Amino acid sequence: MKIAIIHYWLVNMRGGEKMLEALLELFPDADIYTHVYNPKAVSTLISRHRVYTSYINTLPFAKNLYQKYMPLMPNALKEFNLQEYDLIISSEAGPVKGVVPNPDAYHICYCHSPMRYLWDMYHEYFRGAGFVTRIFMKILIPRLRLWDMSSANLVDRFITNSHYVAKRIKRYYRRDAEVVYGPAAIEKFLAIERQPQDFYLFFGQLVGYKRADIAIDACVASGRKLVVAGSGANKKDIRRYEKSGLISFTGRISDDEVALLFSRAKALLFPGIEDLGLVPIEANAAACPVIAYRKGGVLDTVKEQVTGLFFDEQTPAALIQAMERFEASEKSFSNREVFTAHVQQFSREAFKERITRIVAERRRV
Repeated sequence: MKIAIIHYWLVNMRGGEKMLEALLELFPDADIYTHVYNPKAVSTLISRHRVYTSYINTLPFAKNLYQKYMPLMPNALKEFNLQEYDLIISSEAGPVKGVVPNPDAYHICYCHSPMRYLWDMYHEYFRGAGFVTRIFMKILIPRLRLWDMSSANLVDRFITNSHYVAKRIKRYYRRDAEVVYGPAAIEKFLAIERQPQDFYLFFGQLVGYKRADIAIDACVASGRKLVVAGSGANKKDIRRYEKSGLISFTGRISDDEVALLFSRAKALLFPGIEDLGLVPIEANAAACPVIAYRKGGVLDTVKEQVTGLFFDEQTPAALIQAMERFEASEKSFSNREVFTAHVQQFSREAFKERITRIVAERRRV
């Protein structure tokens, strides 16, 4: 088969790009199509492939301001001539599933998430936007929603990363989606020796929806120590919370430092809502338990009473109660083999096996 992989944009190496790497390992001769491409920002595995871009790539400051050009991307897809390809795999978190393959081709869409700024997080983005951006949002979002729904008809089969996202695909596109967990880098954490100390961990970029504030307020109110790892904290908050002697901020840290924190933290606190969330998987790979808000992708990635606990209200008080329950049964989360067995389903190899099966099923039709 001649294969094309359509990826929304290639300007960094995050979860979507790690999944793209796994697809390229499966299909080493595949061509890549994307809206914006920065060869210096991606891995050698990606950059050594043929990469075709839309005209968005030529627009001013596209490599930094690509999201500002979002309304132009559906039209830009028309530039991609995919008539010679037998299999199309679109990696959708921005507008790419609306490509037009030849009539005999098979189009699989791995939908990381229906575009959240169009749907469930529209009001949050609108509140944070400036006056001019709000005007454009009011004009353009209804049109983009119509395009997003209609372009779903060009997909033969949807797959996605969690049951949480599958429900949203069903609601917005009226399509079923098979869950294929995205590849997590569990291997680098499996051999870490656990030496838990007297602190909890919050790890991730400090943006609103991740709700670091809940973890911080819960630990301050209950007298527990918390390490907040990740970029985005402002100096005012750092000064205010560090005065308590309970909260410390590390800023951006290396992979080795992340592994060290996983090995020493009592548990990872995860009070936000993620489509899947690789951090809880990586923490579990290091045998670090997770205390998470019971919504989103963690319902797939955390096994209750085995690799972590849930709390049911997105409040500091509910998190404090969960930490108390955890501490009362902390020894029951000390079996390393249980954690290792649990995270195997999220490995790179497990992902590749599932994709291979899906493609093989199409070839037998």
